[in-house]
Amino acid sequence: MKITNALMIIAGISAVSCTGNMEGTPAETTKLPIVGTWKLITAKTIENGDTTTTDYTKDRSFIKIINDTHFAFLHHDLNKGKDSLAFFSAGGGDYVLKDSMYTEHLEYSDGRDWEGNTFDFHVNISNDTLTQRGLEQVESAGVNREIVETYIRVAL
Repeated sequence: MKITNALMIIAGISAVSCTGNMEGTPAETTKLPIVGTWKLITAKTIENGDTTTTDYTKDRSFIKIINDTHFAFLHHDLNKGKDSLAFFSAGGGDYVLKDSMYTEHLEYSDGRDWEGNTFDFHVNISNDTLTQRGLEQVESAGVNREIVETYIRVAL
């Protein structure tokens, strides 16, 4: 009888310890809704009263990858650099998301004037669509414009 009770106590302790969080192992966290890989579909740029809309499904591709703490973007032409429209750009850094306010701090960029700048955006996520709206102001690059970007989620 003593052995049976001892075995039951050991089994109970084992069951509790297996369901608890082990020290040093991060607890499962809820992913932010913005985490994932996003493909830019259209971008509207409003600068000096003029509005330009760019279709990112033709001649170019742009993705933004967002994890729990950082973002990165990659943008290039779809002609593999073989014509006058050849280009490649990339950048990334950390971000903060508080409610619908998304703030990027650009730490890395092929446009070096852009590095070290912070950009505030209002974001809206509906199903697989992310809309990002805000100002891009980079005094050293002569940039002062409003942007509205529409992305679709391509991966979590």
